[in-house]
Amino acid sequence: MLMNDYMKEAMKTRKPSADLTYAVFKLCGEAGEVAEKFGKQIRDYGGDFYEDSFKDSAIRELGDVLWYIAAIAQDMDFTLEQVAQVNLDKLSDRSTRGVIGGSGDYR
Repeated sequence: MLMNDYMKEAMKTRKPSADLTYAVFKLCGEAGEVAEKFGKQIRDYGGDFYEDSFKDSAIRELGDVLWYIAAIAQDMDFTLEQVAQVNLDKLSDRSTRGVIGGSGDYR
């Protein structure tokens, strides 16, 4: 599936009340749910064991994160493909300059 096709289909399920502010806050919550699931895996299994039920749960939560990213992108007049390309360009530039590690948005 192409990213922009996903975005188009996913946004058909968006309620009018799910505005930009809602999407940003929900993205934080969903990302937290992903982190929570992995944290429990680390606690219970050392992070080295991922049974099918965990994987099923993780992919569903990651899908929720993707939905909110698509909603935010739509409200900002971006496509998911633009977001992905800008990210790849940024990472490639950082890699070329040897600054993948470190901190700062514009390193």
